[in-house]
Amino acid sequence: MEELLTLEEVAKYLKISKHTLYKMLEKRKIPAFKVANQWRFKKSDIDKWLEKQRNFIFKE
Repeated sequence: MEELLTLEEVAKYLKISKHTLYKMLEKRKIPAFKVANQWRFKKSDIDKWLEKQRNFIFKE
């Protein structure tokens, strides 16, 4: 089974505030979905997203 993270766990993992993460969700800047009206994140999706962000920064 794929590891799912909560909003709080992802904020800690990324070392950002929950407020910042909510803003990213509003702008659809990070992969996520809702389960019973609560945000959930696949850890593998977050890791892939991080790698894309890193590659984007290094290409500029």
